[in-house]
Amino acid sequence: MGGGDCDVETLNGAHEPDNSKDIIKSKINHCEHHNENGAIVKPATAQAGDDQNIEHVFDVSIVLPHQPYDIQIPVSLQGQIQDLRSAIVEQPSTFQYTCFHLEHSGQRVNDFADLSDVKGLAAGSEIRLIEDPYTEREARMHVVRIREIIGAAGNRVDVLNGVDAGLSLHESVAPWNGPDAASAAKLKSVNSRLTADANPLSDFKFDGLLSIQTLLPPSQDAPPKTIKALSISPWNPPPPMFRQRGHLLYLQLTTNEGEQFQITSHVSGFFVNRSSNSKFDPAPKASPKNAMAHSLLTLIQTLSPSFGGAFNMLLEANNKRDPLATFQLTSAIPSNPWLVSASSSAATAHQPDLTRTQETYLLSGVENTETLRDWNEEIQSTRELPRETVQERVFRERLLAKIFAEFNDAAARGGALVARGEVAPLNPTESKDAQIFVYNGIFYSFGADGVGTFTSEGGDEAARIAVGKDVAGVKVVNQLDIPGLATPGTIIVDYLGKRLVAQSIVPGIFKQREPEEPQVDYGGVEGKDIVADNDAFVPTFSQVSKALKVKKHAVWDKEGKKHMLEGSVETKGLLGTDGRKYILDLYRLTPLDISWLDAYWTDSVEHDQKPLERNYPHRMSVLRPELIESYWRVKMSEYVKAELDKRMKDQKDGVDGGTSDQPREKSSPETDDAQLNGISGAETNGLEAAKDRGRVDISAFSLSLNPDVFCGQVPQTAEEKEEWANDEREVRAVTDHLHQKIIPEFIHDLKEQEVGFPMDGQSLSRLMHKRGINVRYIGKLASLSKEGSLRLQSLKRLAEQEMIARAFKHVANRYLKKLPTAMAPSCVAHLLNCLLGTDKNGSPKAQMDEDLQYLYKDADYSFADATPSSLQADIEAQTQLRYRYTLEEPWLSGVRRAQLLREIALKLGLQLIAKDYCSSLESESRPSDLVPMTNGAVTQSPVNGHTPNGNGGKKKKKRNNGDSPPASATASMILEPPQTFVADDIVNIVPIVKDSNSKSVLAEEALEAGRISMIQNQKELGQELLLESLSLHEQIYGILHPEVARVYHQLAMLYYTIEEKDAAVELAHKAVVISERTIGIDSDETILSYLNLSLFEHANGNTAVALACQRHALELWKIIYGPDHPDIMTTYNNAAVMLQHLKLFHESRVWFEKSHAVSEEMCGKDSISTASLAFQLAQALALDQDHKGAVNRMREAYSIFHHKLGPDDRNTKEADSWLDQLTVNAVSIAKHAKDVQAQKVRRALFTPRVTLRPQPQVPVGRSPTEGMNGRDPHSTTGGLDNRSIDELMKYIESSGGGDAARKTPTKKRKNPRSRRSAGSVL
Repeated sequence: MGGGDCDVETLNGAHEPDNSKDIIKSKINHCEHHNENGAIVKPATAQAGDDQNIEHVFDVSIVLPHQPYDIQIPVSLQGQIQDLRSAIVEQPSTFQYTCFHLEHSGQRVNDFADLSDVKGLAAGSEIRLIEDPYTEREARMHVVRIREIIGAAGNRVDVLNGVDAGLSLHESVAPWNGPDAASAAKLKSVNSRLTADANPLSDFKFDGLLSIQTLLPPSQDAPPKTIKALSISPWNPPPPMFRQRGHLLYLQLTTNEGEQFQITSHVSGFFVNRSSNSKFDPAPKASPKNAMAHSLLTLIQTLSPSFGGAFNMLLEANNKRDPLATFQLTSAIPSNPWLVSASSSAATAHQPDLTRTQETYLLSGVENTETLRDWNEEIQSTRELPRETVQERVFRERLLAKIFAEFNDAAARGGALVARGEVAPLNPTESKDAQIFVYNGIFYSFGADGVGTFTSEGGDEAARIAVGKDVAGVKVVNQLDIPGLATPGTIIVDYLGKRLVAQSIVPGIFKQREPEEPQVDYGGVEGKDIVADNDAFVPTFSQVSKALKVKKHAVWDKEGKKHMLEGSVETKGLLGTDGRKYILDLYRLTPLDISWLDAYWTDSVEHDQKPLERNYPHRMSVLRPELIESYWRVKMSEYVKAELDKRMKDQKDGVDGGTSDQPREKSSPETDDAQLNGISGAETNGLEAAKDRGRVDISAFSLSLNPDVFCGQVPQTAEEKEEWANDEREVRAVTDHLHQKIIPEFIHDLKEQEVGFPMDGQSLSRLMHKRGINVRYIGKLASLSKEGSLRLQSLKRLAEQEMIARAFKHVANRYLKKLPTAMAPSCVAHLLNCLLGTDKNGSPKAQMDEDLQYLYKDADYSFADATPSSLQADIEAQTQLRYRYTLEEPWLSGVRRAQLLREIALKLGLQLIAKDYCSSLESESRPSDLVPMTNGAVTQSPVNGHTPNGNGGKKKKKRNNGDSPPASATASMILEPPQTFVADDIVNIVPIVKDSNSKSVLAEEALEAGRISMIQNQKELGQELLLESLSLHEQIYGILHPEVARVYHQLAMLYYTIEEKDAAVELAHKAVVISERTIGIDSDETILSYLNLSLFEHANGNTAVALACQRHALELWKIIYGPDHPDIMTTYNNAAVMLQHLKLFHESRVWFEKSHAVSEEMCGKDSISTASLAFQLAQALALDQDHKGAVNRMREAYSIFHHKLGPDDRNTKEADSWLDQLTVNAVSIAKHAKDVQAQKVRRALFTPRVTLRPQPQVPVGRSPTEGMNGRDPHSTTGGLDNRSIDELMKYIESSGGGDAARKTPTKKRKNPRSRRSAGSVL
């Protein structure tokens, strides 16, 4: 597993970074005191290398009408007034202000202007805050905000965000209190208290059972209550007479003292009125209760004597938490954990809150019109914003990200309501699959073939795939960001077995055109029988085609007329009534995978059934864009090599080569672009040679593919047929590239540890997609991995697990699609029992409420007929059908059930009560969080929250603690066998959302430029660009966003490699929190973030937190994969180094031994990796006084190095020298007094070394050498030790301590592992 080579000073904290550290800290720390949308102090438009960036940040004085009367706020001229307002209202001393405007030099400042537009604004300037009169909307927003601030809002419940949505466990694992929280002396004191029996790893069991406690938040005390209740008064809304007098709202407040106040919200503020629960009199109350204030917060503090103290306690409690863990997510859909605490625990207890039902009114008003938006117009008008300057690009991309986040949230909520039947269709007379809906300004349709469009392609299966490919295509086009080309906002919502596609409404899409006028303006109309031409679409469509390497080609309509199209015939262009050109139906941007279709698809049907070997469910199998890009790189490399060979041949034959030099200056940028497009590895040979022998003009190179080949087009002339045949051959060449190069290289790289090994099904799928491999080939990967090393066996097991989970999803969706929402938990529980609960009950019975069955008479309850054998048969059939893979019996017994349950839950959106469902789960959670698995209790919880048989409150003897309800009112009282899953275990089902959001081009450009500068050793410029990229990511996406988490993670590693340890630690903490909240508390990215955070904390001297992060990551690893992940030896090795740093030598030896054992098992006993670990283990054994074992291990390392690398290799020589010295020491100890000499040897050998340090964990699918250090990834020279034998002997003979040896100047060398472990994880 790869690690970057850092020197001894990095680990011991002795290195002093350069002055850029202050810049880093000043940039990073500013985001701490701002809201989730990002800090205003970070320059958005600063150019790289501008030394004045930081000087643009200065403090201004905000003059307030009330205490504390003056505050200082840091601002930047690149910020906006809105950002300044946000900074003001987020200060604890100014929470009460929401309705105000700002004045500078007596002039009102426009709330939507830039700070740079304020004349005379400079450091120390005074800006006066002036309270404004309220409108009804502002009063409602004020009430909502004050309820949030004082902790009176209760818990939120909605259909999109599940239980514990956006959960973070970071504070309970590795609390972060800022970069200056712990001094070196304090860290040393904390580390010194860690002993063999008292450290985070002391009770860790390598092969122990996993614990679900790892996924549960710790119990927390309830926050202090500041008031009892604050809600809308029953007297609301104000009658017309009082509305004319400025009354806006009526509120009802109950203080902790038990007093109730009726409050009037007036245009001038809030005051206590004379009303009661039975009498209406909104006039101000007489003295002494005649309190009035502009802010509701101030009024409450006046009315309740205990409020001030309770509010301060609440603020203190909130301040103890990481702000990133408490901010509300607004720019991304929060992750939903698949295991949650039982409803009886404080974490998920439902709290009474009358105003929760009134929030719709508070947010949207009486008419509920404020939330109705024209989504399409907002999206398109934002896309059309100017983008000439950097500042314009930042504003545009920031607004685009905000609008897409809001659209995704609204569309997902509406999609869930449509799936549950809460929205009336526009065409109720049509079949359900053909029904369409409009809700909240968003158009919805089912991902099914309701009107027969895909009959010849596979029907419903083809339609389901098509909408998924369409969203992916929209995402690709959005990323291209072509001016003049519009795409509708589009997402997919998978919920309760149904797939819905949600789109912003394109103006004119429902327009009824004339009979002779086609429904679209460009592309195929109702299939390929009618084709529309429109020259107005050619310029924009041609840009898409060029970027995606799509060939301009001919298609023919049903009359044989030829049409030249820039894209697939299925891709349509629509001229909206708003004058914009829309591109629609992007599900076939790339050609069909003809090799797959030739093998597994046929149109012919015999006896109403296709032959088993060619019964693939649909014909929508297209090639991935990543594969096209990979093939393009190969052909480009071949072209460059051919041109170079031709040039050399011409020069050799005496032909004048001046013509090749003539366009050199012109073609250099093009060649540079080609090099930046990802041409790497063996494919770079030709381009590297071009650098040495001159530039190659690549303008003549062209490669494009026809997406309509093999789709039934019929060329008319011989020339057209020949060209079509060439197009078909080119597409087949791409599929050959997939089978002959991409897939074998994928297997090879995982086998030889060239890339990080996937941890779960999601990371495996993501890695396959990155390589251009469709998931349908996962069966082929499993087949190719059957015979091979343990790493390939691990790949086979993971691939089989993913296929089983996906097959189960398809089976479950088939049942869920036909069920009412109330019966979904029963269906899921029964299917899970049939798959994973057979150990407890081999013949599970479906638990269904008869009353609900009676209500839903038309529902399909066929899931109740499923048995373990029938479900296994269905899964086997689906696996064979979709992935062409045969599960070998008994496949179920070899499945890791906890991991399979997690994969199923994530794919279906299940949230389960945390308890021991599978025998591999460990019951270590708190009793309050777990529901006991035993069924001995005599009370039964209602199924789906409904008492069976309608008995309501009637007492009746229950049985089996919530298991199967009585089959009838006269059911026998004979106890049925217990079942693993019951319906009430399914706490929630959340929608699975797939969006079409694009990444910020500007932020990615800055990040890539920073990387390149660091590689080129332009440290100062690189840091400026990286900081600019960080600032751009935060401003464009907002802090809490997956892309921001990834850039935090990458920058943390970069700063670690340049020894900016404090900045690396802080960024790594942020990356962990944001990853947990937006990607998942147990995602592979979160695990990697924890592992690298551990590395950085240890390098910064905080080994106690480092070990805690290691422990948490290892426990998560057990949950998502198991204890034997192929890449886990790096983590074991890092833990051993940390324990050795604490002088826990025996414990360190145990972890070194485990790491070495895993390497022997996974990599082979004669691998370079095993030799490196044997070298480290030998030294650990010597430290633990096992000198004989140390000699034996060092001899093993020497033998492997000698055999693999030869006698002249530095690794071999160093191992030989160490072997000689260890042998001498062992003999010396045997001949002399053991107690004295052993102590000398112990002191002599304990000194930090290059190899004895943690190494970064390799990300899934990334090469260990993908980083910033610029080292030679192919070097095998070792970093076995940084000292010569003479230095070691001098140290042994000296009486000085270890510090002297640690200060010895060293020369860094590389790790000798065959998988090229030097390098960062980027």
